[in-house]
Amino acid sequence: MSPNSAKLKVEKTKVRSKGRAKRLPITLGGVEIMPGSEIAIDMRITDLSTHTPVTMPVRITHGRRDGPRLFVSAALHGDEISGVEIIRRVAQLDVCDHIRGTLIVVPIVNIMGFVTQSRYLPDRRDLNRSFPGSAGGSMAARLAHLFLDEIVSKSTHGIDLHTGALHRDNFPQIRANLDDPVADQLARAFGVPVMINTGFREGSLREAAARRNVPVIVYEAGEALRFSEPCIRAGVKGIVRVMRAIGMLPPSRRTAPPKSLVIRSSSWVRAAQSGLLRATVALGSQVGAGQPLGVIADPLGENETEVQSPADGVVIGRTNLPLVQEGDALFHIARHEGTQVVARTLDDFEHDAAFIEGTTSELAEQPPIV
Repeated sequence: MSPNSAKLKVEKTKVRSKGRAKRLPITLGGVEIMPGSEIAIDMRITDLSTHTPVTMPVRITHGRRDGPRLFVSAALHGDEISGVEIIRRVAQLDVCDHIRGTLIVVPIVNIMGFVTQSRYLPDRRDLNRSFPGSAGGSMAARLAHLFLDEIVSKSTHGIDLHTGALHRDNFPQIRANLDDPVADQLARAFGVPVMINTGFREGSLREAAARRNVPVIVYEAGEALRFSEPCIRAGVKGIVRVMRAIGMLPPSRRTAPPKSLVIRSSSWVRAAQSGLLRATVALGSQVGAGQPLGVIADPLGENETEVQSPADGVVIGRTNLPLVQEGDALFHIARHEGTQVVARTLDDFEHDAAFIEGTTSELAEQPPIV
């Protein structure tokens, strides 16, 4: 990547007219996008050692009427691929052709990690710990700098799509700074069962965006390198709900999104011994303090240790590997006291996420991923 990030090259463009323009154009990646247009560009990142260019796909829908500018990004970690499918489905929705404002979708940010099925970039750096980056730094720093300058700086709101790490499953959840009223509005509009109030991690996209007054929420659901149909459908539905909440789309005539369980504290339960884990609770289960979550045993079953929940709460993450080592993270418990809110299981959630409100039936007719 050139140290001068202003010298960006557009590999291809696709323009579709959407009628008479009533607002100013937007410039992204050196390309001027007129109102009422939809453009797909390949934003140049770097070259391989073979001199083959590496590009980041971006699609911009610049509506005819003024409104918010929302970016939706995925695969910031290259092995977290569910968001790529979520963005593909969102981009195909008819309602996106009639938005107020601007929708910028970036299905694969960490393109090199995506190709190699790795969380990290080739220099082993975590892109989501490399912001704000720099034009003359490492590969991760340069990509972070490019994304911040070309995508985040052109936006007023953001949604970043993630999954659990490799061999870890996450129950659909939103992570955001809920003390920010705009981020709180986005999180509640998304409408998944759990919202977690999280501070900013140094070097993260959320932190860098907040410094530029762009509120960003993170949708976490599913497992790395795997597709989960309920999690994907919930992500599409959540993005549409956010677009309605901020005025990019007309309000829904249907009921408001379900109330989410607000979590302000969570912790991982770790293995007290090595062995084989037999998990006995599912994602989304409500558990009580001291409740068994599973059992770790040696191969002959002569030495068994019960894994217990340390507090009342909801299981929002768990390992999918039965083979565990002492100290491994097993269950992620979102602490919640009281019984007035009962967490929904993933099966219940799958039914809720089946259809996208206010759209045509085309999405429902797509064959579900199984």
